[in-house]
Order: sequence, then C-alpha cells, then structure tokens
Amino acid sequence: MMDVFLLLVYLGVGEDRRMESNKMHFRDLTECNFFARNLSKRYGTHRDMRYIDKRDRVTAYCVPKRVDPNRVRVY
Repeated sequence: MMDVFLLLVYLGVGEDRRMESNKMHFRDLTECNFFARNLSKRYGTHRDMRYIDKRDRVTAYCVPKRVDPNRVRVY
C-alpha cells in the first residue's frame, strides 16, 4: 500500500454539482495541487464569477488516500 493524493474534480454547484473525475492519483501534493488549481481556472473575458453559469463552475482539490500501486496508476 502507498499513501498518495487523489485529485477530485466537481462540475457545478448545489444540487447541480456532480463528480467529473476521481481517477488521478499523485505521489506529491504539490503536483496534485498544480493540476487542481489549473483545472479550476477560467479563461476568457469573464471578470466575475457571477457571469459563469453555475453548471459550468469547477471545483478541484486533493485528498489523501491509500492505494495499491500495482492496481492504480500513480503519477
């Protein structure tokens, strides 16, 4: 068994919130947070979150998890 960080990605807020990804495992928290931060960034002309539809809002964060590295790909 190995301690890793699991990247969780959700799309939407409130009742519309749904998990989009829970398959990426990282050895290093810094690297996991890099992907979480970049997945949740928004580009374009939006200067305020109120202009992004609630269904399109992304939340991404890392949580510790214990996995078998022989059964799970670890980045």
